[in-house]
Amino acid sequence: MTASSPPPLADLLHAAVTAVGGTERPGQTAMVEAVAEAIDDNAHLLVQAGTGTGKSLGYLVPAIAHGERVVVATATLALQRQLVERDLPRTVDALHPLLRRRPEFAMLKGRSNYLCLHRLHEGVPQEDAEAGEAGLFDPFEAAEPTSKLGKDLLRMRDWADETETGDRDDLTPGVSDRAWSQVSVSSRECLGASKCTYGAECFAEAARERAKLAEVVVTNHALLAIDAIEGAPVLPSHEVLIVDEAHELVSRVTGVASGELTPGQVNRAVRRAAKLVNEKAADALQTASETFERLMELALPGRLEEIPEDLGYALMALRDAARTVISALGATRDASVQDEDAVRKQALASVENIHQVAERIVDGSEYDVVWYERHDRFGASLRVAPLSVSGLLREKLFEDRSVVLTSATLKLGGDFNGVAASLGLFPEGVRDAKGEEGAAPPWKGLDVGSPFDYSKQGILYVAKHLAQPGREGSRSDMLDELAELVEAAGGRTLGLFSSMRAAQAAAEDLRGRLDMPILLQGEETLGELIRTFAGDARTCLFGTLSLWQGVDVPGPNCQLVVMDRVPFPRPDDPLMSARQKAVEDAGGNGFMAVAATHAALLMAQGAGRLVRASGDRGVVAVLDPRVERARYGSFLRKSMPDFWYTTDRNQVRRSLAAIDAAAKAGDA
Repeated sequence: MTASSPPPLADLLHAAVTAVGGTERPGQTAMVEAVAEAIDDNAHLLVQAGTGTGKSLGYLVPAIAHGERVVVATATLALQRQLVERDLPRTVDALHPLLRRRPEFAMLKGRSNYLCLHRLHEGVPQEDAEAGEAGLFDPFEAAEPTSKLGKDLLRMRDWADETETGDRDDLTPGVSDRAWSQVSVSSRECLGASKCTYGAECFAEAARERAKLAEVVVTNHALLAIDAIEGAPVLPSHEVLIVDEAHELVSRVTGVASGELTPGQVNRAVRRAAKLVNEKAADALQTASETFERLMELALPGRLEEIPEDLGYALMALRDAARTVISALGATRDASVQDEDAVRKQALASVENIHQVAERIVDGSEYDVVWYERHDRFGASLRVAPLSVSGLLREKLFEDRSVVLTSATLKLGGDFNGVAASLGLFPEGVRDAKGEEGAAPPWKGLDVGSPFDYSKQGILYVAKHLAQPGREGSRSDMLDELAELVEAAGGRTLGLFSSMRAAQAAAEDLRGRLDMPILLQGEETLGELIRTFAGDARTCLFGTLSLWQGVDVPGPNCQLVVMDRVPFPRPDDPLMSARQKAVEDAGGNGFMAVAATHAALLMAQGAGRLVRASGDRGVVAVLDPRVERARYGSFLRKSMPDFWYTTDRNQVRRSLAAIDAAAKAGDA
């Protein structure tokens, strides 16, 4: 090897794996080589890397070795922390002697994740204070605050003098969203470093500066979406993009590309702007707000395939009044308003959002879905979201850089096609959601497998004897089956339910039948529930969506994972039903492309909760006979790990009892 030639990838991987205390896996080696090839060729790669593969090093090693800036976007805080606090420091230290350079790395999040010193010291602008959003305690009084909100604010003021990052996730213990909103601002509300008294000390600006100097920038899917969609770069320029937890990307991008209007939101914008503009402009916005609120009181949940005439007029009035106020906010200033820049910026942000969403709905793009939602607590809201984000991703994400997307669940039904299509990676000649033909970026798919022997470590059991679940009503046969399985397993059960109502009903029923703790999501913080579940073998944990993907409990305390039914989207889900219809109108199978793919992804993630280490043993039980009987059942089964498959209920009970006995013997 000459002095100028790079060290072999195998040497780099070995050094990195040794540094983090791991063991090299064949799949990890294959991933390193494939990622390096994709980066060198400026190509795109989808990598399915099962639990235990060590996929973080599988992409970090070749990305760092390449020497160009890389952005790593993840979906969860847990993985961001693992990368920044564990994997990157050790990998950089290990590769330094071989590469003869020490790459810098940094974390970057959206502005609202960082404490705003201006908001902290100057307080919430007066318009919100009068609405009860501030005024937690008078800082000039000697008395300490008595409310939890006031105490949290005081604690954050002390923390501001100690923290180096100002990052909300570094504040321990954390605070509520309401408390954090007192000390943070959105990018629209920010005064800008040049205008802000505290610009030189700004935590968000410091994070952006660190990112500009870093070779590896760790961020989240939402900020990646904002950077790609909104045309205002928030990430530093980069040659390589790694999207980890890529199965979540479409939903996160959809969230960023969605809009919402609520009466409370509009009223807040009216209050914020009222003292800053002339009476005529303020009155017009107030009148439009009142009309919109009256309509929303009568709104029924569901999709609006056409905008009703009265709603259309109300939205046009909101749009026009908001436009007038925006112009007035830019043209007038009032020296009598205390800290006017902050007040004006916040008012402008609120009104601009109203104008943007109202105008988007009034314009009525055929590629948008509009619907009403109604919440018991928050009332009605009007929402708009893109019918598909595949074209957007194809246009914005895959140009001018190499993109590697990785997850434990990218192959659904045995191939990458479904996930690739949702990301805009279509084969030549396939029409996208806008009906346009175009050459999609070329890509490769690679499944590097898993170090686990799923066929020997786990059983997939489908209870084909149960009645098919209906939309409503209790499932007494399912509850009987669940109780028998949990009893055979001696507890050790993670119950994944398709709705909170089903989880609550199951917890209530089994608490009356079995002498073992049944934890229920919502009765304690999720972190505390998972800690309790992991610490007691007899404990069961029941819950819904976040548990399907958010639980990592290796060892004998999670040996039975139960899914109550196939988690299809609700038939009345406006966005999912609209997407399904669009596929059908284009001549495709809407059910398989949307509903079955959605369910398969969740079931793959849920089944992945069972085997988290090489010594894990257990059963994934699906209490829905459609997985065996329906034509789409094989698609769902192929999407899950390759467990040994059975529909024999007696065999499963014997296996669970044997696994429970072995676990108890091991404890002894």
